[in-house]
Amino acid sequence: MASAVEPARLERAAGSGGQPSALRRLPVLCGHLLPNSGFAARGDIGPISTDPGRSAAPAAAPPMPIATAAASNRQPLSWCVVGAGAIGGLVGARLARVGEQVTLLARRDHLSAMQQRQGILVAALDGQEELVRVRAVGSVAEVGKVDVVIIALKAHQILPILDDLPKLFHDSTIVLSMQNGLPWWYFLKHGGQFEGRALESVDPGGRILRAISAERIVGCIPYPAAHLRAPGEVQHTEGTLLPLGELDGSRTDRVERLSEALAAAGFKAPILDSIRSNMWVKLLGNLCFNPIGAMTHSTLDVMATFPPSVAVVRAAMEEAAAIAASLGLTLDVTVERRIRGAAKVGPHKPSTLQDVEAGKPTEVDALIVAVVELAELTGTPAPTIRTLCACMQLLNKTVEEKHVKIQASPA
Repeated sequence: MASAVEPARLERAAGSGGQPSALRRLPVLCGHLLPNSGFAARGDIGPISTDPGRSAAPAAAPPMPIATAAASNRQPLSWCVVGAGAIGGLVGARLARVGEQVTLLARRDHLSAMQQRQGILVAALDGQEELVRVRAVGSVAEVGKVDVVIIALKAHQILPILDDLPKLFHDSTIVLSMQNGLPWWYFLKHGGQFEGRALESVDPGGRILRAISAERIVGCIPYPAAHLRAPGEVQHTEGTLLPLGELDGSRTDRVERLSEALAAAGFKAPILDSIRSNMWVKLLGNLCFNPIGAMTHSTLDVMATFPPSVAVVRAAMEEAAAIAASLGLTLDVTVERRIRGAAKVGPHKPSTLQDVEAGKPTEVDALIVAVVELAELTGTPAPTIRTLCACMQLLNKTVEEKHVKIQASPA
């Protein structure tokens, strides 16, 4: 049975130039790490962002990379970032800066701003700003075939552009999946009784499975935190960890090439032999703190210390651990330790709370509906997770149908 890997240890292994050698029996803190670990990971989309009221300053940034493809005798790859928002824009900009051939696919004001500037403005962790020259377009038809397609869209945003994606593919094009929560490909090359099964909650009818061959896909777990501070401008707030891996855990030339390119661009990109195990590191935080935070307008420190909410979190985590175990995943840490780790993150707003405050649809399907689907699939009782899921779905329905922002304001 595989176990999840602590992000801090992945950072240290990647930082030393090596692949993490052990992917078993490493402590997990529900996506959050113990204090002084050197890397504080968010429980929703990655590292902690710089929110108002946060007491701890972001860690110092590494220098912007200078190891260009030409300087290292690497042959540049052609890339298309589908969903070049905050994370996609950051990754694409860093790749372009070191000589990779990058096209950003974006929309609306963000696209217009990048086209006017002929690039994207990146504010780095150390406060430095740079306009990175990179091509930005508004449709797949403008791109052509590329070597690597990064899908940095939220799960619910993939289906509307699915029919156009194959226009980006040549015979050996790689699809690098960078989604939060459970992805559409979860059971591809999984083995066992669920091999090849579609996750209906994120891929109704298996449309994405049919459109994107399993042989193209490499998984990647996005831990960095960033936000669009204005159209065409990305603020990188914390983290550089982008662990990746083949779906079957093999170590191939192509995944090594991707890891090398991401590392040259300034990311820590260790190659995993169990991409799903590490995925659960984030997911355990997602399925508890994201819905509770969005519904109560509470930050992590409050949710993880207020006794009534702690009781709900504890029950949901215990249910999630049981679901994970039914799928062959072992998490070797107590629920209490996970909760303490979350509490020490501080006054951070989960991404779903940020979404409802901005009037945006949330990633409810990938973050929690898919977990309920796995509970049903494995016959694992999950009454607390089901309740959180139903309430979160109703909240999401309100935001989408009434086109409202739901914010806490002074009485």
